[in-house]
Amino acid sequence: MSWAETYATAWHAIRSHLMRSLLTVLGILIGIAAVVLTVGLGLGTQRDVSAEISSLGSNLLIVTPGSDTDAEGMRGGFGTGQTLTRRDGQALSSQVTVPDAESVALERESSQSIEAGQSNWTTTVTGVSGEWLHTRSREVALGSFVTEGSVDEVVLGATTAEELFGTTVVVGQTVTIADNSFQVVGVLAEQGSSAETDLDDAAIVSLDAMSSVIVGGTSSETVSTIYLKAASTDQISAVKQQATALLLNLHGITQPDDADFTVSAQNALVGTATSVYRTLTVLLASIAALSLLVGGIGVMNIMLVSVTERTNEIGLRKALGAQPTAIRRQFLTEAAMLGLTGGLLGALLGIVAARVLPTLIGSSVVVLPLAVIGSICVAVAIAMIFGVYPAVRAARLAPIDALRSQ
Repeated sequence: MSWAETYATAWHAIRSHLMRSLLTVLGILIGIAAVVLTVGLGLGTQRDVSAEISSLGSNLLIVTPGSDTDAEGMRGGFGTGQTLTRRDGQALSSQVTVPDAESVALERESSQSIEAGQSNWTTTVTGVSGEWLHTRSREVALGSFVTEGSVDEVVLGATTAEELFGTTVVVGQTVTIADNSFQVVGVLAEQGSSAETDLDDAAIVSLDAMSSVIVGGTSSETVSTIYLKAASTDQISAVKQQATALLLNLHGITQPDDADFTVSAQNALVGTATSVYRTLTVLLASIAALSLLVGGIGVMNIMLVSVTERTNEIGLRKALGAQPTAIRRQFLTEAAMLGLTGGLLGALLGIVAARVLPTLIGSSVVVLPLAVIGSICVAVAIAMIFGVYPAVRAARLAPIDALRSQ
């Protein structure tokens, strides 16, 4: 029997029991669609998280202070100390000591209530140095940025402006922060949310304004965070080493383990998030792939039923000289056709669902052509693997026994 005749016979057998064949295909279809969607959702989430972190600056280094100890000897967590100063920022800005740093920005934050007429809104007010926009990869959508050294200018985030004025067109308006009047000179371009933080809910003033008129006190020279932007991602390691060595020297610390500050890189966060979501994607895809086994068992079941129903046909063909190889090939071809049909329909359903799902859950779904092709191949392979036993059983039937079954 030629391959063409084998395909024709297999198609006739499948079409003869159409409903039964469709139910068998359904198991494989659901499994393939689940695998395509699970892998796509995992890759999409991984891409979204990486994009959020990268939007903050993938070549960004963050210097935070160490822990603080109160009068009772209780230590706070990292970042609670006041070990970083404006002097540290000025030293890190030097191209002599940190030559691979493109720019440096200082921040000092404080939660404050902002008033505008009858409205008020509590947000994080951040005092920043002059290169903050470039270093943090932010832009001003309306107006201008705060002037270095000013004590009465503020730039609002889009969310803060909406909460206070109901609109983002607020340049020239006046707000009150810590009983001091500030003029709104600009509105930051929207950047969305990161984890549980709304990056557009912010108020930016100069570092001088934060130190002198908002917070004040004896710690006017301290800062909460120092950002260093490397010229490229390849220079992050060099900038980290240079900044660490400089700060250790400035703080009079000889042992790196005793450092009262922490230097971390944004690209490390990207790598960690990518690794976590890659692992979750593999795990979820493995769970979804279990449904393919159910589909494979369905193929085995339908093929065993087919062998039982066609025992007389098998005996007649073997009596006419059909070889066991031809019998096995016919039943394996039927199994492969069922697997291929289920794989193609499942992949199509997965692709369609991937187009619709993002509008419902707000997360990206990435469909990789390689994953689609691979899932179809897996469907065919599983169908053939589970079709081996029925095919071998059919091939081993003795002609006289098969004919006697009539």
